[in-house]
Amino acid sequence: MPEIDFGSRVESVVDWLKDHLGWLFDFIDTVLTGMYDGVNAVLDAPEPLVMAGIFAVIAFWLRGPLPAVLAFAGFAVIDSVQLWPEAMETLSMVLVATAITVVIAVPLGIWAARNKVVSTAVRPMLDFMQTMPAFVYLIPGVIFFSIGITPGIIATIVFAMPPGVRMTELGIRQVDAELVEAAEAFGTKPADTLRRVQLPLALPTIMAGVNQVIMLALSMVVIAGMVGGGGLGEVVYNAVTRVAIGTGFESGLVVVILAMYLDRMTSALNQRVSPLGRRALAKTAAAVDRWKFLHYKPTTAIATVGIVVLALLAGGLNLAESDDDEGTPQAAAASTDVGEGRQIDIGYIPWDEGIASTFLWKEVLEQRGFEAEAKQLDPGPLFTAVSEGQVDFQTDAWLPVTHEQYWEQFGDKMEDMGSWYGPTSLELSVPSYMKDIKSLEDLKDHKGEFDGKIIGIEASAGMMGILKDKVVGEYGLEDWEVVSSSTSSMLAELERAYQAEEPVVVTLWSPHWAYSKYDMTKLEDPKKAWGSGDDVHTTARKGFAKDEPVVAEWLRDFTMKEKELTSLEETIVDAGEGNEQQAVRDWLEQNEGYVDKMAPLPDAGSGGGTQGKDAGKTVNLGYFPWDEAIASTYLWQNVLEDRGYKTNVKQLDPGPLYTALAEGQMDVQFDAWLPVTHEQYWERFGDDLTDVGSWYGPTTLELSVPSYMKDIKSLEDLKDHKGEFDGKIIGIEASAGMMGILQDKVVGEYGLEDWEVVSSSTSSMLAELERAYDKKEPIVVTLWSPHWAYGKWDLTKLEDPKKAWGEGDDIHTVAKKDFAEDFPEFHGWLKDFTLSEEELSSLEVEIQNGGDGKEKESARKWLDDNPEVIDRIAPLS
Repeated sequence: MPEIDFGSRVESVVDWLKDHLGWLFDFIDTVLTGMYDGVNAVLDAPEPLVMAGIFAVIAFWLRGPLPAVLAFAGFAVIDSVQLWPEAMETLSMVLVATAITVVIAVPLGIWAARNKVVSTAVRPMLDFMQTMPAFVYLIPGVIFFSIGITPGIIATIVFAMPPGVRMTELGIRQVDAELVEAAEAFGTKPADTLRRVQLPLALPTIMAGVNQVIMLALSMVVIAGMVGGGGLGEVVYNAVTRVAIGTGFESGLVVVILAMYLDRMTSALNQRVSPLGRRALAKTAAAVDRWKFLHYKPTTAIATVGIVVLALLAGGLNLAESDDDEGTPQAAAASTDVGEGRQIDIGYIPWDEGIASTFLWKEVLEQRGFEAEAKQLDPGPLFTAVSEGQVDFQTDAWLPVTHEQYWEQFGDKMEDMGSWYGPTSLELSVPSYMKDIKSLEDLKDHKGEFDGKIIGIEASAGMMGILKDKVVGEYGLEDWEVVSSSTSSMLAELERAYQAEEPVVVTLWSPHWAYSKYDMTKLEDPKKAWGSGDDVHTTARKGFAKDEPVVAEWLRDFTMKEKELTSLEETIVDAGEGNEQQAVRDWLEQNEGYVDKMAPLPDAGSGGGTQGKDAGKTVNLGYFPWDEAIASTYLWQNVLEDRGYKTNVKQLDPGPLYTALAEGQMDVQFDAWLPVTHEQYWERFGDDLTDVGSWYGPTTLELSVPSYMKDIKSLEDLKDHKGEFDGKIIGIEASAGMMGILQDKVVGEYGLEDWEVVSSSTSSMLAELERAYDKKEPIVVTLWSPHWAYGKWDLTKLEDPKKAWGEGDDIHTVAKKDFAEDFPEFHGWLKDFTLSEEELSSLEVEIQNGGDGKEKESARKWLDDNPEVIDRIAPLS
């Protein structure tokens, strides 16, 4: 059979709908959100016990005094377990979804009952809607409406629709045909026949359908918690993913109470509104001789009076409460007015470092005057929500490997705030009492011990994709079962097996507190199937840095050491589920000054700490990954922030960077080698750029070899030693100016046309140099002076008697055309900026020692050791 790719076709249709009917989805979102907000405002506004009294009055009216007492007791239990707001949110979603479903289902059921063609067409559609797994309905909801209330309501409507249509059609068809014929014989119009004969007689069946709609809606809105639907669904989802038995039981109990109340009330409502039901009630009341008060049901007027009285009481209590709260400042506002009460939404995946960093930032932001809300989601919905602006930022993006699929899909709609922890590692691990299992290669021969199962985490997690797509195949584990669960379920299974000393293999990552709690063996990965370690990044919605520049700067500067992170994780784990923020507060008390470190107040920066004239302006700094560029860029980033500026730093190759400067997308870069190396870029873009001046020079370009190659002193010596070098010159980025000079001039001048110039990157060239140097192998590389490589290795700069490399360059600062007008103070500083060779080399060494990802911190350390530099290069008038 030919393969039919339904999936891609469905995706194409979805993309078309998003592109052409976006306005419709926005309208639907607005309507549904407005309906939900209105209902929830009514249900959640009164005091819980007053609202419980209103629910009890409704139960009294429909079923009698004993059900009323039980209803009040049930809602009192909901309040006592502190889940009242969540319960009212869930009830609001159920009521909105049910109302819309009934409005669509009942007319459609009537139409199907009166028209065989419609009935035949509708039946397979209802079969499809009823049998499709409920979780699938969440996918289009998230795609069209992002996370939140709307996708939950949409999925609930679709899922709950079939019984409403079916029961309505059934009820109409079951009405005695002779009664319908009699009505028609007396000249009754079809519409009147429907209204006066068929609907009253079919009402019990229709109400049974409505009852089923409500029950299905309640079950679906709980599932909708997976996509941020809120209410009890979110509580249940959190409890399941963290194996929080207590919370799961409490939230489940509340769902049961709501379900029983709604079921009993809708069943009794049929007796109130149906003629047949009222007749049955009258007969029952007449037959009761004893304990009549237990069967008493107030009239509609009396019940309405009771509800109005309770509603007025609720309004009075709310008014009194608002008067009491007036003038009471928020705790956060007492400490700072930075946020001024603005709302920031943080999303997180239930991984330990995600939970820890999220609730840490929630507490810090609230101490800085913001209103912060944390929402748990799976990776897919979370990245979707950030890309669509429903969530402001999240702190647990593992890049470039684990969450690669999400970054490729959504990266152009997000801002990368940078890495705050790394590198990490992914691994499979076993308890250390399994002495024979040390490597992934050992697993294949021990399948029976593990029952052929690898205990995983969330199916949507990036590492699960890597495990299934790469690791399993690389180590011949295709016949093993990868069990998708949740992080907490995996840890629970690990603990159970560990206590019983049973074999178990689980997905883990480093850092993780499990390695300190259990004695585990990380299985070696000799084939490197897991790939390189990730860094943990913070990603934000597009435009977040513009909307909240102070918070964005805090996030860019945020870092945590392993000891800090693991101690915070341990504190949160010990505190238990639901106590994350209190655990963070306890941890912050033990780490005094940490809030000021994460979120420094204006004028509280290190260094000079004095504001410049243009403080508050944002400067976009570009650089390509040459050491002097990295050093000068991060030096100026620190200096500018000390002077009150805001900065964005971006790495680009030379061509794109010069293009960005010429088009005004970047403001300045500090590594223009002129007049030779970057001559091609200056000739092309110079008219649209500003040469601010030289800050270092002269420089030299050269080919270099290790000094143990005694016979190679000059470029002229290379031609006779081609075999030793395999005819290869190890270069850097192909777009670098010196690579053009090498290929266009040097190679021809010295007869090296048959040599291969290998384009790579600066870091790759240095790695190859180090590898060859350690093995004392021949190698020739492109280098330049100054460079720290000459301090690390004993190298020979090959002489250039023919002057093919040309004269040495000076390193210039180059900016966009109107840079001096936009940043007059900074422009003045850069005109006088210089660094000596000793200063530059020591700064480069400090950055090398700090390691990748710590450039800004390393430059700060160098500035702290050389405090006079700030006032020298950025003097205040």
